[in-house]
Amino acid sequence: MIGLSMKHLRYFDALARLGHFGRAAESCAISQPALSVQIRELEELVGAPLVERGGRRIRLTGLGEEFAGRTRAILRAVDELGDLGRASHGPFSGRLRLGVIPTIAPYLLPGVIKALTRQYPELDPRPREAITHRLIEDLAEAKLDAAIVALPVSEPALEEVPLFEEEFVLVRPPEDAGKPVPSSDRLHEMRLLLLEEGHCFREQALSLCNITPSSTRELMEGSSLSTLVQMVGAGIGVTLIPQMAVETETRSASVCISRLAEPRPTRRIGMVWRKTNPLSAQFTRIAEIVRQTGLEKQDRAAGV
Repeated sequence: MIGLSMKHLRYFDALARLGHFGRAAESCAISQPALSVQIRELEELVGAPLVERGGRRIRLTGLGEEFAGRTRAILRAVDELGDLGRASHGPFSGRLRLGVIPTIAPYLLPGVIKALTRQYPELDPRPREAITHRLIEDLAEAKLDAAIVALPVSEPALEEVPLFEEEFVLVRPPEDAGKPVPSSDRLHEMRLLLLEEGHCFREQALSLCNITPSSTRELMEGSSLSTLVQMVGAGIGVTLIPQMAVETETRSASVCISRLAEPRPTRRIGMVWRKTNPLSAQFTRIAEIVRQTGLEKQDRAAGV
């Protein structure tokens, strides 16, 4: 199609993803009128409307939906061509868009970034914190290069590399320090504090405690592990946190930490990336750095 450019495709992809001319223009660092001109020009090149205009949000036409899917595939392939060039050179360098889930990011990410910059001085890490399903979507659309998540994600297009197992620990008010540790299947009888919906750690905790989704309305929720631990310190209830969070979250909260009975509940932390990415060998080496950092973090947490 003569006249069609990568610029047209990137602008249209932003509009299709965001559904709004203003936000799409902002993400592309151009003015809204300029974006509108580019989309009109693209429609003229295609020979049919791609966007239904009107109202606060736009909608794609039937052709626009199909065009958006093809556009994402093209942009992903172009990005991977760039990665192919990076893979053929010496030490890993350039941008690394690394996703991390919220129950890992504050505790593991600082050490990982420090280790990466020491090992690869020319690397430009650009971390992004988001819940698992958002990271998986961004990986599929080539908006991320790799992500650190709880496994399994069970996506055929993604390579999964297990890194380490991490134990769940029970957080109770300080006056409970001398009391027997309840079994995991008795936790649902207590005032259990959980992360809000969307977090995979919440689902893991529900499974551990044999709590069905229909009964979760009776539970108390928080937006972060820090909030949950502070609520426990205020005497509101008990919660579960991953082992790597202990060192950070117990600094400013009056709580006691207890290990649950055998078999102790754990989660598996791993790194994932697209199988088609030419930088797979480099990501494997980075995964080893993440693994070593995680194990060191666990050792420190065990001494708290």
